[in-house]
Amino acid sequence: MEKIELEILAISQNMVQQPTHAIVLGEVNGLRRLPILIGQHEAQSIAAVLEGLRPSRPLTHDLIKNMFHAFGVELQEVIISDLIEGVFYAKLICQHGDETIEIDSRTSDAIALAVRFGCPIYTYEKVLDAAGILLEDPQERKLKKSFLVEEKLEQKKEKSLTEEELRNLSIDQLQKLLEEVLEREDYMQAIAIRDEINRRKKKS
Repeated sequence: MEKIELEILAISQNMVQQPTHAIVLGEVNGLRRLPILIGQHEAQSIAAVLEGLRPSRPLTHDLIKNMFHAFGVELQEVIISDLIEGVFYAKLICQHGDETIEIDSRTSDAIALAVRFGCPIYTYEKVLDAAGILLEDPQERKLKKSFLVEEKLEQKKEKSLTEEELRNLSIDQLQKLLEEVLEREDYMQAIAIRDEINRRKKKS
């Protein structure tokens, strides 16, 4: 199965209702984005590396990296391998001497380790088909990369629609709304709209 390389574009933060985060991955040399909800601690762990911050004591993912190195294991790549009932699954592809080891991982943990090892992140076409969001404007691909725990969302006055409200919209309305929320980089709402569109496709 052919792998598609991804890069980290942003970590969005929304504190309006409850602390939620989304990491936004972009298709290298492509226009699709893959937003994934992650926990607060994992978001902070990823952002710390991207921002070049050095904590006084090792974070959990730093500890895992140190243990890998102590036992001669190197992380070669991360693969976001599947999406099942809205949950992303990932694998760590590791090298120990001549042996290749595959380890199941939460996607957020896998990404946090990938940024520490400097290894590539991949996915498969089936995952992007199911959960990717295509950008209509190629210029939007040039997202700022100053990483980026974004807090603009809590300053926005646009109201996020509930799941029930999204169900009452047509597919055309959902597609138009998706373009609007992507333009203002409201990835939390984009994820909800994407999931509703996918739910409709499965029913049809």
